[in-house]
Order: sequence, then structure tokens, then C-alpha cells
Amino acid sequence: MSAEKLHLRLPATSANLGSAFDTAAIALNLFLDLTAERAERFSIDATGRNAEACRQIENNLLLDTYRHVLQQQGRAVQPLHLTMHNEIPFGMGCGSSAVARLAGIALAAHFGGLGWSRAQILDVACVLEGHPDNAAACWLGGMTVASMQSEDAAMQVHVAQFPIPTAWSVLLVLPSQPLATSVSRQALPQMYSRSDARTNLQHVALLVAAFAQERGDLLRVAMQDRLHQPYRAPMCPLLPLLEPLAGENGVLGVALSGAGPAVLMIVEREADRNRLHALIHRHVEAVDTVEILECEFEKACGIMA
Repeated sequence: MSAEKLHLRLPATSANLGSAFDTAAIALNLFLDLTAERAERFSIDATGRNAEACRQIENNLLLDTYRHVLQQQGRAVQPLHLTMHNEIPFGMGCGSSAVARLAGIALAAHFGGLGWSRAQILDVACVLEGHPDNAAACWLGGMTVASMQSEDAAMQVHVAQFPIPTAWSVLLVLPSQPLATSVSRQALPQMYSRSDARTNLQHVALLVAAFAQERGDLLRVAMQDRLHQPYRAPMCPLLPLLEPLAGENGVLGVALSGAGPAVLMIVEREADRNRLHALIHRHVEAVDTVEILECEFEKACGIMA
């Protein structure tokens, strides 16, 4: 592809994984596939999920990020024509904002001639997101754990990446209505008890060990949380209905996907899908009509050409 064009293929993510609040995430094989080229004015051809929102020029997080980065770097804003196909649900806790910000930053770096490395693009995305979990998994793939802290007057992102056990796959259970992350985050308290903090530290240590050692038997406990899920559950009623399925019928662990309202279920690859779908629908039928997405973990991310 010529230097006048840029192709990006960025995956959905599911962050927190229960106990690893603002720390861990996985990449999933649902993508925003985008090609950008210089144009006389901004325009977008969009297909797939939320196509109408994707093709908006104003109030578009991707384009707003692109403009913001170029202006911050003192570069002229080059209008673009974007062609995109989106598979990532909006407002469900599947990392759509991190995808939009990473795409906008990558476009600014390319068409603004900023000369940024992939690591620099990720650093900027983490700062704009305010936490590193979704951006790290989206840009690097697999399962990531990340921290972000100020060092020498600059924000530094530290990331570790784990391969995904081949025996695991994912079900995403989507409710009928989205939930803004900003609204979900407002439900969280400012302070936590020592008991809750200690329990989450124990569980997140088990979570990392489960991925590192392919210990699916640890996930039921490792994905239990006391820092955010109890406070978000009233706005995400699928979670308390589906959590009891963990540890049975091939379901290894259950948690909110990101800030919700979708629920992430890590399952054994050989689990009976028809049985699982029936169980899910039976558990939630009194509350909502849901969509179940069959997903795989995604390894190759942030593809640029």
C-alpha cells in the first residue's frame, strides 16, 4: 500500500477480566478494519455494526482524536477519506473507545509525518484513555497486563503480554441496551476496605497465574471481583444472573466485559455450545433478550500497512 494510504485492523478487547480493574485485558477477533487516504474534505464509507455512528464526521471519537493529536503537535489537519468495516459493538464494554483513539493516533502519526514508533502510539493512547488496559491489548494482542505512571515528568506505560491457552475461547453476552463507560464509572466508590483490596490482590495474582500456566481451574475464583463489579451490577443485571454458571458446563470464568454491560465468559473450547447458549438464555430470559457472540482470542493486532 502506498505511503498516501494507511490500513489498520484493530480488535475488540475485554478489560478488567473481573479482578484486574484497569490493569488486564484480552484481544478478541472482532475488528475495525479501516483504510485511510488523503482527501479534499473528510468523508467516511462505513459498513458493519453501528455503521451510522461510524460514518458521522462530527462527534466521532476517531476523527476527534486525529484532529487533537495533529493540533497538539502543531501540524495541519489533513482531511481524509476513510473506508471502514466495523464488527465491534459500541457501548458494551468491548473496547470501542480504545480502538477509535488508537486509530486516530495512528492516522495522525502517519499523515502528520510525526515519525512515531508503535510504542509511542500506544503511550499516547493510554494517556488519552486514562488507563492502559484496553489500549495495550488492542495494540499488542493476546492477554496483557499493564500499568501507567509518571516518570521524569513523562507518562510511562509498562506492559507484559501472555499467550492465550489454545484450549480456551470466549462467549460475549450482549444485552439489548448499551451503557456509557462514563456512567458506569460514576458508580464506583472513592475508597475501599482493606478486606476488599486484599481479596482483589489475591484474585488478580491467580488470574495472571491462570493465563501463564494455562490453569482454567483457577479462573472461577480469579475472575471474582470486589472493586467494581458489585457497584456496576445494578446497571449490568446480566452479570449476577450469569456468574453462577462459572465452574460448570465448560464455563471457566465469568465477568463484566470492561465496564459492562456485556458479560465475558471464558469457556473450554470443547464445551457444548448448544447447551451453553440454552443455559444463558434460560438464566437471563426474565431480564433481557441477549445476543451471544462466539469469539476467539486475537494474537496479531494493530496491523498497519
